Amino acid sequence: MTMLTTMAFHPGPGPWQDGPGMSDAPAWWPVFPLTFGMFWVAVAIGVFYLVRRRITANAAATAAASDPTARARSVLAERFAQGEIDEDEYQTRLSALRYDA
Repeated sequence: MTMLTTMAFHPGPGPWQDGPGMSDAPAWWPVFPLTFGMFWVAVAIGVFYLVRRRITANAAATAAASDPTARARSVLAERFAQGEIDEDEYQTRLSALRYDA
């Protein structure tokens, strides 16, 4: 084969190789690592906020459970809601709880 026929079958370097005019092409390769990094940063932030929210909720529940006055108010509200005590008795006992605290 002659050099002319060889060149006719091989058009030149492809878009993945450096060739004439390829040095002016935009470099899109940084987009993919940056997108990948931003995804993992978003996942880390989401996990952080979910863990923080759960810890805060558990701390509030523990504080409410350890406070006997809060538990007494809760029982008093349940008894009033069920109709075991009337409004006057509820208000009287609630004011007594406020003064004890």
